[in-house]
Amino acid sequence: MIFNSIYAAVNRRTMIGGICGAAAIMAGSATSAAAGSALKNPHIRPINVLDPRDNLYGFAKMWGTIGPKSVKSGYYGVQYAIIGTKRAMPLFGYYGFGNTRNIIQPDGTVKVLGKECGYFTDLATGEIMDVWENPWTGEKVDVFPFLNDRWRGTLGLEQMVFNVGDSQTLNNDMGKGASRKGEPFRLPWNRVGDQYLLSWDYAHEYTNPVTPEGWPKASTGTIANPSEHFCICTPADEIDDRSLPSARYHAGFTRQGPWWPWMKMGQSGVAGVLMGRMHSYKITGTEEDIPPVVLKRVQRDRPDLLEEPTDGPEEGVRGTLEAYAEEVPPEVPGYVSPLARKRQAQHEGVGQ
Repeated sequence: MIFNSIYAAVNRRTMIGGICGAAAIMAGSATSAAAGSALKNPHIRPINVLDPRDNLYGFAKMWGTIGPKSVKSGYYGVQYAIIGTKRAMPLFGYYGFGNTRNIIQPDGTVKVLGKECGYFTDLATGEIMDVWENPWTGEKVDVFPFLNDRWRGTLGLEQMVFNVGDSQTLNNDMGKGASRKGEPFRLPWNRVGDQYLLSWDYAHEYTNPVTPEGWPKASTGTIANPSEHFCICTPADEIDDRSLPSARYHAGFTRQGPWWPWMKMGQSGVAGVLMGRMHSYKITGTEEDIPPVVLKRVQRDRPDLLEEPTDGPEEGVRGTLEAYAEEVPPEVPGYVSPLARKRQAQHEGVGQ
């Protein structure tokens, strides 16, 4: 569900090839702070915000680890329904975790190996829901958790572009869109005191794999436009310490998107969006970071998600919509979705 490449606000006085205002911060008061840390710890070498390799290094150890074993990160929060001008309505909790290891390649690029999951909880009890009563339709529906055991991709030396369905997403495009393709991979590292502040945004728009033709009740239309937004804080000394394979972080995490397909809102006549606000964090990097209600369920049903992620071919972006279209039979008998045809063609190609 999760990953990444960023741009930031440009410091007009020190603009070098589109680098963000963080360069000025690093050159000012942050430099003296880093110098003080370096005197105490010989492994401290502040990241060079102009160098894509240093950017990848810092991000890889923050988001996961560059060590030989994966680390865990968690998230939890609430999702709201927003309909027209009505007050935002809290619907359910949104809880999950990531299990990530990053491998820095000889050329400085990063291969990402991971697993992830997302569950929905009852706001009154805090327990994971298996059935949810839709307040608009009165229907009791089966809740579909997102469980992804193959999250593989690559972060390169150029600005990250996600291939999502039949479209592409450029991280933190800040209105520049396709014109930013090919720019160096740089992040808005903004050092304030002993922390780096970092933003991470992406906004998708692509053909909905849960099509109205195949899932008239589950589908919210032909186009899906989810987006996710992170405001990250990570200790500067842990990022800059070249002897550490991982750095802690905590973040505010916002997600907006159409109704989840399992809500069966396609024929409800209710037009709206879901907005979630969550905590996202990697504090211990262990199972202690996983929300207890999620850990308990995963240990029972999917303990493999806690095991080391495996290497293999890149899978591309696979979110809840893709998983739903692959795993939940169409509501219309005999319907074969475009995604199913694509997967079948890929399978046959591998078999040949």
